[in-house]
Formats: sequence, C-alpha cells, structure tokens
Amino acid sequence: MTRGRFVALEGGEGAGKSTQARLLCDALAARGLEVVLTREPGGTPLAEQIRSMLLSEGDGPNLRTEALLFAAARADHVARLIEPSLASGKWVVCDRFVDSSRAYQGGGGGLPDEDILTLHRIGSAGLLPDVTLLIEVDPDVAAARTAVRDAAGSDRIGGRDAAYHARVAEAFDRFVENEPDRFARIDGNGSPEQTHASIMSVIEGLEAGSS
Repeated sequence: MTRGRFVALEGGEGAGKSTQARLLCDALAARGLEVVLTREPGGTPLAEQIRSMLLSEGDGPNLRTEALLFAAARADHVARLIEPSLASGKWVVCDRFVDSSRAYQGGGGGLPDEDILTLHRIGSAGLLPDVTLLIEVDPDVAAARTAVRDAAGSDRIGGRDAAYHARVAEAFDRFVENEPDRFARIDGNGSPEQTHASIMSVIEGLEAGSS
C-alpha cells in the first residue's frame, strides 16, 4: 500500500490555519482521497488532556516543562493517529506540528532548537511532514483577526506579549530560510479563498509526486 501524505499548517496567531486546514481537507476529500484532519497539541484523548493543561489560563508550567508536555502530546499523537493513518494510505492534515514547538518554545521562549528536536527524535522518531505550509500575515492583519477570535479571552500561550510573538514569527522565517525544501510560504493576508488557492497550488505538486 502506498504511504499517505503528511501536511502541516504553521504560522503565528491569526494566520487562519484552522480555517485553511478544513478547506484543504474538504478539497482533498472531493478528489477521492481519504483524509484525516487533526491538530496540535491534541488529536488523541491523551494529547487533548495535555492540550487543556497547556493552554488553560493561569501560570501554567515553566518553559522546559511546557516543551516536555508538548513533546509528550506529540509522541502519543504520532503513535496513535498520525503514523497509523499514513501507513494505511491516508493523507493527514495537521494544524501545527513540531515547528510550532521550535518557534514558540524555542524562538519565543529561548530554548535551544536542538533540545526541542532531540525531544522530537525521542518521542516521535523525528517524523516530519512531507510539506509544511507556513501561512504568513502582516502583524496588523493578525491583530485584527485575533481580536475577533479572542473576544471572550485568549489561551495562555496566544495571550503572551507582542515581543514574544515577534520572536515566534522570526523563528518561523528562519526555518523557511534554512529548510526551503520542506516549507512553502503562503500569503495569508487575503481572503480565505485566495489563501486556499495558494495552498492548492502547492498541494497539486505534492499529489503529482505521489502518483
């Protein structure tokens, strides 16, 4: 059986990842592909429990504990959902993956990138997506979107200060510069339909490579 394809969507707050992940899954399913839509942290019962711990309001864990919890959630997610789905030939579309840990706990929080990648090698055997779609939006666009999204309150990590999120954005930019074969930049400033069209142009190349 042909192994499925693994697509991750990344970006900062307000990039529209969740919307685009749903649109992508709908488009792939319309082409007759079996698709699994999932997210991080989360995707399995245990990982969803860890998600609640990580994102709930309050002081939360310290930075290193936070990174360990993200890695633990991902390890369960990969073992119980992502790898079995790929092995059965399904496409997996994931709203965030390891590059979010690298950007948030690494770029934003200051942990060494190698430490985060070591946790990923231990917990998830170093699994990486076939393509990572980095949805980029201007800061003012992101701020307007998050103001609407978080009208009832933001989660603990999303609510960190602007300087933290600027470091996150800089980290994502470095990843693309250093690993251009794995990432695709997507302009997320336009309408959802425009962003989706840009994503599909990348995915069509990935589909061709799997045929």
